[in-house]
Amino acid sequence: MSQQAATVLSRRKFLLGTVAVGGGLAVGIYLQRSGEFNEQQISTDSSDITVEWPPDAFVKISNDNIITIYSKHTEMGQGVYTGLATIVAEELDADWEQIRVIGAPADEHIYVNFYFGTQLTGGSSSIHNSWDQLRQVGAAMRHMLSSAAAEAWAVSVEEIEVRNGELFHRVSGKRAVFGEFADQAASVPVPQSVRLKSLDAYRLIGNELPRTDIPAKLDGGIVYTQDFKLPGMLTAVIAHPPRFGAVVKSFDGSHAKDMPGVVDVVAVPSGVAVVADDFWSAHQARDRLQIEWDESKAFTKSSDTMMAELRELTESGGLIAHDFGDVDQAIDMADQVLESEYEFPYLAHAAMEPMNCVVRIGDGSCELWHGAQWQTQDQADAANLLGIPADRVKVNMLYAGGAFGRRATIDYTREAIHIAQAAGSGRPVKLMWTREDDMAAGMYRPLFFHKLKGALDANGNLIAWRHQLAGQSIAEVVAPEWLENGVDSMSVHGAIDMPYDVPNTRFESYNQTYPVPVLWYRGTGRSHTVFAVETFVDRLAGSGGLDPLIFRRKLIDKQPRLLQVMELAAEKADWGSPMKDGCARGIAIHSSRGTQIAQVAEITVLDDGGFSVDRVVTAVDVGIALNPDNIRAQVEGGTGFGLSSALGDEITLRNGLVEQTNFDRYPVLRIGQMPAIETHIVDSTESPTGIGDFTPLVIGPAVANALFAATGHPVEKLPIQLPS
Repeated sequence: MSQQAATVLSRRKFLLGTVAVGGGLAVGIYLQRSGEFNEQQISTDSSDITVEWPPDAFVKISNDNIITIYSKHTEMGQGVYTGLATIVAEELDADWEQIRVIGAPADEHIYVNFYFGTQLTGGSSSIHNSWDQLRQVGAAMRHMLSSAAAEAWAVSVEEIEVRNGELFHRVSGKRAVFGEFADQAASVPVPQSVRLKSLDAYRLIGNELPRTDIPAKLDGGIVYTQDFKLPGMLTAVIAHPPRFGAVVKSFDGSHAKDMPGVVDVVAVPSGVAVVADDFWSAHQARDRLQIEWDESKAFTKSSDTMMAELRELTESGGLIAHDFGDVDQAIDMADQVLESEYEFPYLAHAAMEPMNCVVRIGDGSCELWHGAQWQTQDQADAANLLGIPADRVKVNMLYAGGAFGRRATIDYTREAIHIAQAAGSGRPVKLMWTREDDMAAGMYRPLFFHKLKGALDANGNLIAWRHQLAGQSIAEVVAPEWLENGVDSMSVHGAIDMPYDVPNTRFESYNQTYPVPVLWYRGTGRSHTVFAVETFVDRLAGSGGLDPLIFRRKLIDKQPRLLQVMELAAEKADWGSPMKDGCARGIAIHSSRGTQIAQVAEITVLDDGGFSVDRVVTAVDVGIALNPDNIRAQVEGGTGFGLSSALGDEITLRNGLVEQTNFDRYPVLRIGQMPAIETHIVDSTESPTGIGDFTPLVIGPAVANALFAATGHPVEKLPIQLPS
């Protein structure tokens, strides 16, 4: 074993086991829960690795030669089912046509996400934290199938070749597909060690395999929660308070109950629900509810007021998130000092499939079906609500029609359980939110205010950076145990770990409490911090009389992977070449969890005072590129997502009322507004990392920096509005 592999094993224990399931071979592997996962623990090592194996299952090979992979991560459009399947199929030497993927049930001991210590899909962690795990699953199964074939053919296991879903014995000419030996392989002792493939032996990884979910999406066979049905199932919709903090004072549901198809009208902690035979009956009946709301504790502030309060907060001392060097002294001695303030609005996740969940409550048990993003939390909360053990709650993971962090919460699953309890019919209930529910009564990316101060010496070198961030803490409400001395790390991610080498830095966090519900958003805190960091860097470069690219080179010269990505994006975008009047380029970069990304945006300022985003050039280093086509798709989709939030998306409150309740006032980017996008993927031998959360982060500041170059006016408020 290599020293690298030995180091890996000293920090974690691999566990693998087999179990015969319905005739066939099933193998599972998992790491013991160890809290925050260190990316340095993940390897591309191909040496023998010792393992320990208790019974469990991640992968099943059936007698019909179908390979079913149980994904611990939710497929929400990002292609994770395909990525995880590729890792297994590569080491197993499977035929890609054999592969099927379904969601795994809730069980955090087996299906833990090592970044978070819980079963959760988020942070672009899926591929990275499954890399070692699933390679060893595939390698172990290949060995066990080979052993079964060797025993049946009375030859040495070393003489068995495995290729494209078949087992071969060259001398005798015998061959078989995996399914023929699935039962026999289940009784083969689990190997004490497995040998992983070397990078040059990869046959599937690095190629553009067709996604496993595309056929069913094309023919309508895929099942989202919206499509899911159970015998005797009822459908519920809910009327939420118009303002956060309001509660039901009284209601009259008699008119609603009289409507055809309506089964019941029930009060639950979050509002009044109509339960009916179908969605349309429930939706129509909801409009006839007569509800008196108690607004004595309702929130009545407006967005402008809240932003002013956040700004005022930064005038006092905040929580120190990070402090290095002596910022005050460096600023006092600086040749130039630059200050900037940034305002970021609430944002809706706006997933194409609004929130929904099917629940069936039995005798001391509960079963949920939905596009679960945080299975552990769903399971624990249902158990607490019903007063039953967590292992009596089953969470079935369905496909999610978008999530972006929104489905990593318990508000809508809790509502579904409350409604099923109140209805008391014993029949399963599907709760369905409308778009208006999702917009006006949902969870949001927090409103945030940033204040930055940077200092340059006489040579234009950046010597000090002070960054104050004020907004709502998500962890404070959702997971208080994740706070570190009061600091919500996800509020300051992208700032405290910015890629720039500055000798004196201080980051201060200010947590404000409002009853407006907030939740993680795509990119978490980076969805606002990266914009502030990257646009402020351009302003500092301009003050020092340097090109933004040259300025960044000096600040990241100790990060060769990020530097390479930035140089590649600049080269492919013809950085520095002349442009037409009114046109300009802007650049932004980011490094997170092993992923390096840089984008150059080209814009044109129009005669009518607006502007267009014409071209975006992206360079990424995500380690080994499992599927280049899916990476490009994530870059393109993420660019659209980030552009949308930069150009038009915002949730505003006026007197406590949400002003945007549908897409007519929340103008998500349309495909006709998309720029031309080029994606360049760095060839790498590093362990694969994520991409979905990171592309949306850099497009906004790249566009803002291009506008700054074209107009001389910095962009300090989103969505972007050019000065008149």
